[in-house]
Amino acid sequence: MQIFKNRVDAGRKLAGELSEYANRRDVILLALPRGGVPVAYEIAKQLNVPMDIFLVRKLGVPENKELAMGAIASEDIRVLNQDIIRSFGISDRTIAKVAADERGELQRRERLYRGDRKRPEVKDRTVILIDDGLATGATMLAAVKALRSKNPSKIVIAVPVASLDTCKTFEREVDDIICGATPEPFYGVGAWYEEFRQVTDEEVCDMLEKSMALQKSEED
Repeated sequence: MQIFKNRVDAGRKLAGELSEYANRRDVILLALPRGGVPVAYEIAKQLNVPMDIFLVRKLGVPENKELAMGAIASEDIRVLNQDIIRSFGISDRTIAKVAADERGELQRRERLYRGDRKRPEVKDRTVILIDDGLATGATMLAAVKALRSKNPSKIVIAVPVASLDTCKTFEREVDDIICGATPEPFYGVGAWYEEFRQVTDEEVCDMLEKSMALQKSEED
């Protein structure tokens, strides 16, 4: 049984659980592209808070790229799932090759999505990390570790749907975590959406531009 029609529906529902952060200038939403962007865009509109992106790339197992053996983020942050690596017998050379490929894609997206815009200032702010769901949590963990070095006052994770075990794991990693639904057995993030198509680069850029235009009009 699906829980959400699509990512827009998920974002609108999740916004209701984040109402305490509405209209606050010390709050910023950071979406994990690409799937987290439409979720964050709906939340940003409802809460009237700024949004931006935080780039993280999953390191997929070569034989099964949907399965994460780890993740990388900006600032040369790398998180590895040693259990997966051991069970598949993945060598250090293979990890390095996958990480190099994904670092190239991370840099491409940074240039495409951000252009000449500066990365947002997060020091002493409440940062809410948004994605369309959490399975293993590898990419989100990389984002959290990268953000910690930038000294935000608070890190919050908010996702529409997640594995219960992953949600519990993150309780030790961040100041607060909001998982809209934690169905068991979990199956995977896409199983809980009626529509779970790939979000395009063009859609990401369009939503970022619209969100920033909305914030500018509020400030003027």
